[in-house]
Amino acid sequence: MDLNKIMNDLGKKHPGEVEYHQAVREVLESIEEVVNENPQFETAGIIERIIEPDRILSFKVTWVDDKGKVNVNLGYRIQFNNAIGPYKGGLRFHPSVNLSILKFLGFEQIFKNSLTTLPMGGGKGGSDFNPKGKSDGEIMRFCQAFMMELWQLIGPETDVPAGDIGVGGKEIGYMYGMYKKLRRENTGILTGKGTNWGGSLVRPEATGFGAVYFAQEMLATKGTTFEGKNVAISGFGNVAWGAATKVTELGGRVVTISGPDGYIYDPNGISGDKIEYLLELRASNQDIVAPYAVEFPGATFNEGKRPWEVKVDVALPCATQNELNGEDAQKLIDNGCICVAEGANMPSTPEAMHLFLKNNILFGPAKAVNAGGVATSGLEMSQNAMKLAWPAEEVDAKLHQIMRNIHAACVKHGTKADGNVDYVKGANIAGFLKVANSMLDQGVL
Repeated sequence: MDLNKIMNDLGKKHPGEVEYHQAVREVLESIEEVVNENPQFETAGIIERIIEPDRILSFKVTWVDDKGKVNVNLGYRIQFNNAIGPYKGGLRFHPSVNLSILKFLGFEQIFKNSLTTLPMGGGKGGSDFNPKGKSDGEIMRFCQAFMMELWQLIGPETDVPAGDIGVGGKEIGYMYGMYKKLRRENTGILTGKGTNWGGSLVRPEATGFGAVYFAQEMLATKGTTFEGKNVAISGFGNVAWGAATKVTELGGRVVTISGPDGYIYDPNGISGDKIEYLLELRASNQDIVAPYAVEFPGATFNEGKRPWEVKVDVALPCATQNELNGEDAQKLIDNGCICVAEGANMPSTPEAMHLFLKNNILFGPAKAVNAGGVATSGLEMSQNAMKLAWPAEEVDAKLHQIMRNIHAACVKHGTKADGNVDYVKGANIAGFLKVANSMLDQGVL
């Protein structure tokens, strides 16, 4: 495999798509040895086929705001690869949404879904619509307009979207209602549904829970646990909420949380009522964390900064892509951090990732660490297909086992001669082999 040629060709075909190119290079660097050992992959053009989406669907979304003004946004659905099952991946509503970001997310989703061992392919979608500051009526009208364009492109055995940044239970509900009206049937077409109408218990917190379960397995390889550990978390969405809840349950102390305005440092720990307060703050459409420091004495707000300067044992970046750079990584290393687990999608820059690996920090990449969300979506699909609803304890137990299995696959393919584990390499190889061999089995499509 000629990595440089592949990346140069990709850059010529898709210029300027930085996040997409970054995600592809990270995977290809890890699997280069495996590809070279299996000439059948090159003969079948597996790499060239797997890095290009099956199709990219774009459309305009026209909706009317509360003042009667007509607005136009862009909508997308990228169906990347369905070798092992229906396309599966979230919908993101955020002003930053563009093709590069969605292609990076869709590409990552292929391998993340593969690692779960559930029959799900990779896809992603969304819009540059910003739900922040919008009324419920405006969000409803946008979601309905979005689904009026999307509904003919998806289906329970074709493409099953879920939520992502800007798309929670409310947005999923509005979209599902319109899909049901247009299709005239109830199907498990969206995951992240309300528990009253087909949703799975544990789904909202599943990504955060799964990230902590994976980190727990990483720590166990060094003979330690979360008990007594100080933990830095970024973000304050569902992933951060789930992670903070589970870390506290396992005996750790979450000391940071962050938003676009900066980060909170609370040496007393962020748990219980404090997490509930953050959820209320987020629900009020305030995309800031500064009020926390006023509400809870002893906490400090650090404006415009990221939490990676705080001395902690474990770091869980749970906000957004490329939020942790090389300088941040060095601060964590210098302060004695022993474990970094990516709760968000690709939150570490390549420079940060290489520093963690070079210094033998336990580093879990997003496609493995945050697979708990889509794994639980897969469990929701199973419940919908069987017309069953499992109790929270059963869903959580299945999620925990899936994360253990993903960790074991990473160790199998990523253990180095010195006994340390390169989780990036392990995750990429394990995820790739399942998809690549499935593509070989199915012929040239």
